[in-house]
Amino acid sequence: MIKNISVLGCGWLGLPLAEILVDQGYLVKGSTTQTDKLKVLEAEGIAPFLIDINHGAIASTFLDSEVVIILITSKDLDSFTRLIQEIEASAIKHVIFVSSTSVYPNTNGIVTETSETKSSPLLDIENAFRSNTHFSTTIIRFGGLFGYQRKPGNFIRARNIIPNPEGFVNLIHQDDCVSILTAIIRQNVWGEIFNACADSHPKRADFYTKEMAKVERFHPVLDPSTKNEYKIVSPKKLIDRLNFQFKYSDLMAY
Repeated sequence: MIKNISVLGCGWLGLPLAEILVDQGYLVKGSTTQTDKLKVLEAEGIAPFLIDINHGAIASTFLDSEVVIILITSKDLDSFTRLIQEIEASAIKHVIFVSSTSVYPNTNGIVTETSETKSSPLLDIENAFRSNTHFSTTIIRFGGLFGYQRKPGNFIRARNIIPNPEGFVNLIHQDDCVSILTAIIRQNVWGEIFNACADSHPKRADFYTKEMAKVERFHPVLDPSTKNEYKIVSPKKLIDRLNFQFKYSDLMAY
């Protein structure tokens, strides 16, 4: 039975995840790269650690858990290679590596976990975890992250111009991200790859026009010069395997 969980990267997603895990009765260790955030973690019942995988070794006590969840933005393969070696020497049995649907090229069609991927540092890091036999890794490829202070209406930055207006969105709310990650632990689902984004895919023109109005950015311009290259990321495997229901499934109703 899993009792101890380490969350590497208590940022926008990692902190609320760690808080929920504490509420669910797990003993949680959390990391940050910011000294002033250590007290924030401690106040939430999270054992705080100051860790930057690009600079120095990780404290062995941080990896004294059954599970480590990796939610950091670094794409440095050498740093992750060192991290993997440290995990090998630790008590960790299972890894959840948070990745991105950016590993898929635009196909102007539906992509699944078996679809072609494109060469990238992120994919190299995924493969380094997946090929390791000292622990089991589940990869979560999240779509675009939104929720709370991260408002989709602010995603369009350049002069209110919506690029690829005839393309489709692949987004997921923070609450659903947290629910997916906790479900994987609760159900002991290891050695898998999952796409994770809402199971509705409105057109970019429709969705961002609506969301920009919420933050008082009116009269968006639909860019007619873009090629409208896109992909529609399917979360069907995740829904079926975890028996998962999205809290924010209908993005046009958000």
